[in-house]
Amino acid sequence: MLHEPWPDFMTIYGTLASTAAWIVPKEYFEKVGADGFKKHPIGLGPYKFVSHKPGIELVMEAYEGYWRKMPSVRRLVFQSVPEATTRLAMLKSGEVDVAYLLDESLAQTVKNDPKLKLAFSGGLGTFFLDFFDMWDPKSPWADQRVRKAASLAIDRKALSQAATLGASKPNGNIVVHGFEFALPIDPDPYDPAQAKKLLAEAGYPNGFDAGELHVWPPYSATGEAITGYLGAIGIRTRMRTAERAAFLAALTAKKLNGLCMCVLQAYGSASTRMAEIVPTSGTYAYGGFPDTDELYALQLKEIDPAKREAMLHQIQRILHERTRFVPIYDYVWPSGVGPRVEEPGLMLIDPYPWAAPLEEVRLKRP
Repeated sequence: MLHEPWPDFMTIYGTLASTAAWIVPKEYFEKVGADGFKKHPIGLGPYKFVSHKPGIELVMEAYEGYWRKMPSVRRLVFQSVPEATTRLAMLKSGEVDVAYLLDESLAQTVKNDPKLKLAFSGGLGTFFLDFFDMWDPKSPWADQRVRKAASLAIDRKALSQAATLGASKPNGNIVVHGFEFALPIDPDPYDPAQAKKLLAEAGYPNGFDAGELHVWPPYSATGEAITGYLGAIGIRTRMRTAERAAFLAALTAKKLNGLCMCVLQAYGSASTRMAEIVPTSGTYAYGGFPDTDELYALQLKEIDPAKREAMLHQIQRILHERTRFVPIYDYVWPSGVGPRVEEPGLMLIDPYPWAAPLEEVRLKRP
C-alpha cells in the first residue's frame, strides 16, 4: 500500500528502471532461502535455469509450457568474453552464433564477410560530458560559456561513425528520445570556431588546463576522441581510465575531479532517467540547481500527467539552457550474427540492447 502519490511506481517496479518486480514462487524461495535461490533460481520467463558459472557462462533451456509461445531455440548459452576480438573469432569459427559489442573495425570485418550479418542494438545508454568542478566558482567550468564551448567542440556525427558506423544518434538531451515526458532537443552543432570565441569571451583566449577526463569503462576510444576535440580548441585534458568497479566506487563516493565522459543508462521515463544525476541528492550528482531540485521533487508526487510533463519539460529546458551536461549520443552498438541464425531478436524491443523477447529468437531450419 502506498501512503502518498508515487506516479513512478509502475516505471520503477515494472521496467528496467530497477528490475525490482521479480515474481518468484514463494514456497520454493522460503524453502531454499536467498543463497539457494541464487544457485538455482525459478522465474516466469520462456527459459528455465540449467547452470551458471559467475562471470563465465549461463545455460538455459526452453520452458515448453511458457504462456506466450514455445521458444524456437531449445537451449541458450550465454558466455562472458571480455575481448571483442575474441568474440569475433568465436563467431567466425561457429563457436557462438551472436557476438555483442563490436567496435568499428570489427564491425567492418563482419560487414565484409558474406557468411556473417551485421546487426545493431541499444539506444538505451546516453553518452555525455559531466563537469564535476562546475560547482566551484573558481573553476573555468563554472562559466556556462566554457561548458557550451566544450559542447560545440565535439563532432557527434564523426564520433558516431568512428565508434558505431554511424548507428548512434546524436542527442541534445540526456533523456532518450521516446521515453515518457522526454523533451526533444537538437544536439549542438560542431562549431570549433564559435567554441574558441566563447572561450575568449570567458577569459580563456589560449584555453586552459582542465585536468583529468575520466572515461566510463570500457569506452576509452571515445574518451580519446573527446580529449582530441577539446584539445583542438585549447581545453587540455588528461584521460584517466579505471576498471569499472573502481571507477563506479570513486564516482558514487564523489571523489573525482575534472570531467567525465559518462554514460547514463536508467530506463523508463524522463523522471527516472534524471533521478541519478539531476537532483543534488542523485547517486552520480556532484551538485545541482535549487530550482531544478524543487521542480524535480514536485513532479515526483504530481498525479496529473499534463502538469507533470510540463514540470519535467521545464527541467530539461533549464538543463539545456545552462549547459548542465553535454549530451553526445544515444549509444547503439554493432553486433555480429552467425550463419545459423534466422532471427537474433535484436531491437524487437526498442530501446533494449540484448536479444529479446528470447522466445522470438530463431535458428534457420536445416
